[in-house]
Order: sequence, then structure tokens, then C-alpha cells
Amino acid sequence: MTFKTADLYDDHGDRVQVCDPIFRDFGGHARFCGPIATVKCFEDNSQVKAVLGEPGAGRVLVVDAGGSLRCAMLGDLIAASAAENGWSGVLLFGCVRDAAEIAGMALGVKALATNPRKSERRGEGQREIPVRFAGACFRPGDYLYCDEDGILVSPEALEVSAGGGNPAPASTVT
Repeated sequence: MTFKTADLYDDHGDRVQVCDPIFRDFGGHARFCGPIATVKCFEDNSQVKAVLGEPGAGRVLVVDAGGSLRCAMLGDLIAASAAENGWSGVLLFGCVRDAAEIAGMALGVKALATNPRKSERRGEGQREIPVRFAGACFRPGDYLYCDEDGILVSPEALEVSAGGGNPAPASTVT
């Protein structure tokens, strides 16, 4: 799917949320999109590892890690698992590590920063609940669109027409 968040915003601005521009690109794909799955956790990446070990089917995992900069919630092994399992990307309100390796993977990854310290695994965290950060609310089943210009959240899938512009709601495209 070819899209530009700027074009999607121009056509759907009243129906999409725009995330605050606080994220950096770390994955091999700067442009990615898909239905949202969520995890809420703090300095414990047990649920991140578990979810990304499951079939992704083109989804994007949105992780509310509380904005912690004290440890990484995603490293090369978990990111490789995500890519192998068909996840489109990860949006992480926290840190990654192994950034050079993640940059070479067929996976979109946006996060706040890097930190070499790994998280603890205590089995804590919640899955598939609405989470809020960066000025947006992310609900399981909503759609996330990321590219070099930013991040949009939509309650429905948005599709770019065959001409490459003028996206329309997926339900109206024939």
C-alpha cells in the first residue's frame, strides 16, 4: 500500500488523530500501517515479547511503556520475531536497543530513543486495551499510518486510490 500521511490528513483531517512529533524511526521500514493491537506495560517487556511472538497478520503493535527512558522494551531478538511473524510495525512510547540490527529488518519501528539497558520480565502488563500518549488515543482495531512525516490514527482503514492520491475510506473503494 502506497500512502502519505500528509495526503491522508488532507482528505480525512476531521476523522483522524495526529500524534505529537516525538518519535524517531528505528526499523527498516519508515512507512508502515495496519490495524492496531495494544500493550500497556512499564519497564517490563513480557507482554511485548508474547504479543510479537504471535501471528501479526499485518498489524501494528502500539506499546504504552509510560514514556520511560530508563530501559529498552524492544531489542533485536523480539523485533526479529515480529518481522518473522508478519507484524507491520511497532510504535513504542519508550526505548529500543540494538538499533543497528533493527534498522536492517523488514519492520517499521518508531520509538522515543535508544537505551542499552534491557527491561525486566515480571509477566506484568495489559493487552488489548485503549492507551493514550503523544496526544492520541489508540484503540485495538483502529488503524495506524506511519511515514516520514508523522503518525495518524484512524477509526477505519483508509485506502489510497489507484491514482496514488485522494485516499478514501476502504469501505467506499471499489
